[in-house]
Amino acid sequence: MKSVITQTRSYQRGAQLLMVNQFTINLGFYMLMPYLASHLSATLGLAGWLVGLVLGVRNFSQQGMFLVGGTLADRFGYKPLIVAGCVLRTLGFATLGLVDSVPALLAASAATGLAGALFNPAVRAYLAADAGERRVEAFALFNIYYQAGILLGPLVGMLLTDIDFRITCLVSAAIFTLLSIVQIRALPARRGDDTEDGERGKVLAQWRGIASNRPFLLFSTAMIGSYVMMFQVYLALPLEVRRVAGEGTFGTAAMALLFAASGLTTILGQTRVTAWCKARMAPGQALTLGLLTMGAAFLPMLAATAVPVPERGAGMWLLAAVPPTLAAFLLAVGTMIAFPFEMDTIVRLSGDRLVATHYGLYNTVCGVGITLGNLLTGAALDAARAAGVSALPWIALFTLGLVCAAALYGLHRTGRLASPAPAARPEPAAASR
Repeated sequence: MKSVITQTRSYQRGAQLLMVNQFTINLGFYMLMPYLASHLSATLGLAGWLVGLVLGVRNFSQQGMFLVGGTLADRFGYKPLIVAGCVLRTLGFATLGLVDSVPALLAASAATGLAGALFNPAVRAYLAADAGERRVEAFALFNIYYQAGILLGPLVGMLLTDIDFRITCLVSAAIFTLLSIVQIRALPARRGDDTEDGERGKVLAQWRGIASNRPFLLFSTAMIGSYVMMFQVYLALPLEVRRVAGEGTFGTAAMALLFAASGLTTILGQTRVTAWCKARMAPGQALTLGLLTMGAAFLPMLAATAVPVPERGAGMWLLAAVPPTLAAFLLAVGTMIAFPFEMDTIVRLSGDRLVATHYGLYNTVCGVGITLGNLLTGAALDAARAAGVSALPWIALFTLGLVCAAALYGLHRTGRLASPAPAARPEPAAASR
């Protein structure tokens, strides 16, 4: 931990603040969101489809507005969008705890999603600009703070929600209020170096230009699989733990072990893994290795399907805890390998132009991919149960990792992950003699 703090201090004040802010953002978000569905259904008595609607509105308003948030960040600067996102999330979380009507809940849910769409691309573009040539190392540190917030948030939320979910909402809103104040007072103003006034007004032209950036779109599509695979820490792996261990105390403990393995692995190993990869391989090779590792994470689950599930005892406990925990560990390792190079590659493929807009479109593409991937994963889980072929989802996810890794390796070998050549500037006409 001391090494992380020392490395953080080696960056400029803006980058330091963004890393700490990201921990706090995730702390405030994850102390509330895991318990929102239970509050809506159990406390407020909403029907299941209404709970799904409220949660779906949040996801849609975030994924659907990432491109707009990134474009606004490039146009007006990164700080105003970061501050606006924190303020909007303050209002959204406070409202979630204070209202019980469906229209108000939908509006609050949409606000919390839009908030993420505003500050996420801006934060990443700001950090990339501030870190300069040290982008890869900066994003490695950023991921440590990111994962630490995810790890601690649900624990704090569990303690507060045991008292009253409204307290959880208000404490989370207070955290975002504090963040807003800190950003306003301490975060230096920053914008991309590419934004000439004349260019900032041509939004549709900018979007068309990014849409014609074939290497960027191919990279974004290839990386969808990494997000689908990583999301299984929250979908397929917990469902498998519950299927084997049931809903009792041991099932809850196995779930906690699963999430702890994912978060602690990143916190303890991210900087070492990034340094090792950067010293030994090109970014495209690191991305390929990361996706291969994530695909291999589902092999323990595949192997476990060959073992009959004991009805009780140590065998049942081991089967419920060990394969999912090992899978979560390998997913975390794969993410550690890929994430810093992934964030750096987006900047390079953008040509250092409209970086926040590129991050916004990238998040939208991956967000749509996650939605479709989760639908297919859920369908595979249902089909596996119905047909008695429990290996089916794990074979599909392992294959996804291989396919995406092969796609990234192909992009690397063909040079499509390299920085685009700078546009030639016209030479001034020679004066006539």
